[in-house]
Amino acid sequence: MILDRRLLIKTAMIGLGATALPGGAFAVQAMGAARGFTHAVASGEPAADSMLLWTRYVPADGGAVELRVEVAETPDFARIVAGGAQITGPWRDHTAKITVDGLQPGRRYHYRFVAPDGSRSPVGRTATLPEDGMAPWRAAIFSCSNIGFGWFNAYAHAVAQGDFDCAIHLGDYFYEYAPAHYPLPADAVPGRTPAPLAETIHLADYRLRYGSYRADPDLQALHAAMPMIVQWDDHESANDSWEGGAENHDPATEGDWNARRAASIQAYREWMPVSDEPWRAYDIGGLATLFRTETRLLARTRQPDIAPLFRAADPATALKAFRDGAWQDPAATMMGSQQEVWLAHAMRASVRSGRPWQIVGFGTIMGATVMPAETERWLADMTPAAQGYVHAGVVAGQLGLPFNYDNWGGYPAARARFLRSVQQLGGNTVVISGDSHNAWAYDLAQDGRPAAVEFAGHSVTSPGFESSLKTDPARVAAALVRANPELKWCDTSRRGYMAMTIAADHVTNDWIMVDGIKTRTPRAAPGHRATVLRDRHVMA
Repeated sequence: MILDRRLLIKTAMIGLGATALPGGAFAVQAMGAARGFTHAVASGEPAADSMLLWTRYVPADGGAVELRVEVAETPDFARIVAGGAQITGPWRDHTAKITVDGLQPGRRYHYRFVAPDGSRSPVGRTATLPEDGMAPWRAAIFSCSNIGFGWFNAYAHAVAQGDFDCAIHLGDYFYEYAPAHYPLPADAVPGRTPAPLAETIHLADYRLRYGSYRADPDLQALHAAMPMIVQWDDHESANDSWEGGAENHDPATEGDWNARRAASIQAYREWMPVSDEPWRAYDIGGLATLFRTETRLLARTRQPDIAPLFRAADPATALKAFRDGAWQDPAATMMGSQQEVWLAHAMRASVRSGRPWQIVGFGTIMGATVMPAETERWLADMTPAAQGYVHAGVVAGQLGLPFNYDNWGGYPAARARFLRSVQQLGGNTVVISGDSHNAWAYDLAQDGRPAAVEFAGHSVTSPGFESSLKTDPARVAAALVRANPELKWCDTSRRGYMAMTIAADHVTNDWIMVDGIKTRTPRAAPGHRATVLRDRHVMA
């Protein structure tokens, strides 16, 4: 139980806010019987002159079918400016992804798919990336969308704003757990339970889970309103996953990890508007380069586990030996050497091209974060599981060790390599991250010098500190900021998304807080704003 991150935030299973799939066995039956365009449309992988377009279509006989896509500048499709075709079928779960070319930069488009019988999909809207840097570029940034905890009001609010150029999803687009696990029944919102009614392990399971989530009306609206740049984190496969396994995978009962990992990747590539490239750079004209990374399944080494150190005869000595030894292992990696080198070279090319900003998306937080010592005084307000987690975290923090080893806190040598590379290449690096369920703003430093800023996003629905800690959130946030020099602000109690605006001389990030998630409403308001000025490397 010591430092068990799942026990700290645990509360129950996943749910389906679908328009047509109320959940349970009926959901499985309905999805299997669905015909035609079953899940609307989506777009992704934006460039200045191209876009990937997605849909799913099941013909009456359930076999192969050829789909066409049409792209126009007006919603009446009076003049088709681009298009393409693809044959799809059951081998790819009837999904289609067509990349269209010949588009104009910085332009908004409408698109639709056409089936052989003449039926048409719903119309989607998308936008290409700019070529110049004249106008600011805005992105809505999401992470950690557990459908069982409530409604995707963050998605609804972003769509209602109508002024975003792109959505970015930093991972945990869905959760893999079985019912009555996360969330627990007491915390689950009725009618939000997705298929299958078991943990996702096999390819069919992952496909059903995507189908359930993608039936949610607010998620469909988000995909139909703007392109999405998306990367996975752990729950698209299994909790706390790494190259060789996962915390939430038992080979004895769930089979070979490599088979499960392959199934999760296949379903992800089928159902998401994303290319098969594991990492990629996006040129936002003269403003910035945005980097999509992979830090989970392909090269990440296993997370450190310090729980056994607390069972040693002398825990303090054991923790110090870990801090000065194994924790610093340079072979421990989040990205692997191939991606590290690619990212360093691509960021250097961005700087040399004159792009003012380099925006790097990571699945988990990079900012150094220890557990405040005063948290011990709040133990009476916590669950027993949280008490064990916090006590261990405080003891570790007194020795300079973080309380989360599944994020960059478990890989200090890899973090140092990245930040030193950033310092050497110049430019202006902004890290965006998710995973924690809470909101954070960090000034990242290395070797005593500023390196980058980090905007870390709160969750769409998944619970954070507040689910286990009943102390006033303002006190919690103040204690965390006092204990962590890199941390400049945090919110440990509210859900929502980030709204990032990139301009030539500054990047601004707003943490948008929704009114709640237990009922469906698009109401939300800004909760905090942070700005970094060009060539400053710290928040203003």
